[in-house]
Amino acid sequence: MDGVSLNTDPVGDEEADYFEIEGDSVLADYVDQTGMFQGENPLPPAVGMEFESYEDVYYFYSCYAKEQGFGVRVSNTWYRKSKERYRGKLSCSSAGFKKKSEANRPRPETRTGCPAMIKFRLMDTRRWRIIEVELDHNHLINPTSGKFYKSHKNLGVGTKRLLQLDSAEEVQKVRLFRTVVVDADHNEFLDVDEGEFGNSVDDSNQLKFNEGDAVAVEDFLCQAQLTDSNFFYVVDFNEKGSLMNLFWVSSRSKAAYNYFGDVVYIDTSCLANKYEVPLVSIIGINHHGQSVLFGCGLLAMEAAESYIWLFRAWLTSILGRPPQVIIADQCVALQIALADVFPRASHCISLSDIMRKVPQKLGSLLEYKEIETEICKAVYHSSKPEQFEAVWEGMIQQHMLGDHKWLQAIYEDRRRWVPVFVKDVFLAGVMSIQSSDTVSCFFQEYLGVHTSLREFLEKYDRALQSHYQLEALADADSKSSSFMLRSSCYFELQISKLYTNEILKKFEREVEGMYSSFSTRKLNAEGSLVRYIVKEHVEMEGSRRDARDFEVLYNESEMEVQCNCGLFNSKGYLCRHTLSVLNQNGIEEIPPQYILPRWRKDVKRSYVLNYSCSGIDINSQIHRYDNLYRSIVQVIEEGRKSKEQYNIAIQGINDILSKLRLGTNPSS
Repeated sequence: MDGVSLNTDPVGDEEADYFEIEGDSVLADYVDQTGMFQGENPLPPAVGMEFESYEDVYYFYSCYAKEQGFGVRVSNTWYRKSKERYRGKLSCSSAGFKKKSEANRPRPETRTGCPAMIKFRLMDTRRWRIIEVELDHNHLINPTSGKFYKSHKNLGVGTKRLLQLDSAEEVQKVRLFRTVVVDADHNEFLDVDEGEFGNSVDDSNQLKFNEGDAVAVEDFLCQAQLTDSNFFYVVDFNEKGSLMNLFWVSSRSKAAYNYFGDVVYIDTSCLANKYEVPLVSIIGINHHGQSVLFGCGLLAMEAAESYIWLFRAWLTSILGRPPQVIIADQCVALQIALADVFPRASHCISLSDIMRKVPQKLGSLLEYKEIETEICKAVYHSSKPEQFEAVWEGMIQQHMLGDHKWLQAIYEDRRRWVPVFVKDVFLAGVMSIQSSDTVSCFFQEYLGVHTSLREFLEKYDRALQSHYQLEALADADSKSSSFMLRSSCYFELQISKLYTNEILKKFEREVEGMYSSFSTRKLNAEGSLVRYIVKEHVEMEGSRRDARDFEVLYNESEMEVQCNCGLFNSKGYLCRHTLSVLNQNGIEEIPPQYILPRWRKDVKRSYVLNYSCSGIDINSQIHRYDNLYRSIVQVIEEGRKSKEQYNIAIQGINDILSKLRLGTNPSS
């Protein structure tokens, strides 16, 4: 890459608005010398707006920020080797979070991780264009407080500096994604009207298009915008104007995140395995234990910078509300990006990714089979951290693997992937503490190593519809009373009325295990807190069974129960050991604090239903709006085809409006 990114966010200054790097003039000095920062700005920033200089962009955004009531900071400036600026990013002064070195200082916290920002780049030697905009803040803003920000100290109230837009049509034009055309001979995005994708050049920092891919991307984005009223996408370009990264998310995915966004998995298998489609999927788990999509991205490079761009784009789409837990593969660049963008989330490394690499990293060793057995024993059968440490250290010493770099690396990260260390983190089944459960790729049936981008985008809607239908069927099955219980246990009967069938099936295994536990022994009591040891036969390798002790604490007065196996903390339903203790104490119902709303079958989701198979909920304003929007888009598509059809469409719309105004109660 020709340029480098320089982080210009000064340490310890929550409202920094200027910078100085290798001789650059400070923006505040520029203001004083030119008197340029005066007046107000008539328009909010929009993709496509162009300016004559870097400083003009700063002026424009600062005027807008002052009117709205927030401060401005320079987040990043990109320089070429010639020290020429070619790209920049301006953010709300509440962007990001304090660094650790700042957190110890006695200063109030003013940052909220606010996503509001603009990105802009140099189009040629004199024009700067806004290429990405986020207007929403995740904190309150007040226009009356705008003048108190340091970034606005030089903004006067004199002459207005207006954007030179000749007509209302041009104002609208800068808000829209500009049309691009495709060279049929070379299948490249051409820079027609300075089209957003730029020319295709065989560089490593741009997406590679095969025949038909470019047209497919354009058609996909246009169609998505037509059929989805709240579809969101962001594009990223290299210094030559070529498409480098792309992120998109549907309105349904954004709404689903509100319900199931506590735990997410970043699927980068397509990048790691060098698929034709460099896809990154952001995935969660719904109340049926099914994969649900939260967003997709295409990345030109498997680099930290690319991942950071993707995660910031996604964070913008979800209005700056990060997940509580993020699970991803071991990739160093990926982990760096996650720590940068989501500093306050719990970061776990995929257990299945680690274990899948064991044969690859250790298969050539002479004693591989014995080593693999010891690793599995340490990982899957350690009930306490010190037990894992002892088995791991014994394996390292016995096979003289102290210098093995990969084993050293995963051991250093053990607190982020070994079950005994993460059992207190709610993982929603995305990463299991058992060896049998893994999350499959959301597009597994529709995407292979040699699937082209064009083929994938053609199958994309089919894949989504398949998942939507599975969710709708699971809803219907869970709400019916046809599920056959395996026992007459009152715990199972209680859960069957509340949880979805899939979670009920998993809970049934714990009920069965409750009856097969070897013994439940009361050890001692301290007031109302009683400690039990539950002995259970656990299956080991080679059909061998081993007796293991699990410690359960039971507080009778508070109706609280806790087991050191960590199943409830990890998966959200009680384990066989706690059920055994409750049963022994004559408790007939699971205490309400152990019934998670997340797994309930009566959860009412507001996101759009699949109309083709389920109809819509006319009692929901969101469903009514979305269905009407889709219908009117179809009218537009038909009406534009000819003058006659246009007249029919207009007449029909006018008739409908007349009837609605005469007979509709707006409050209904």
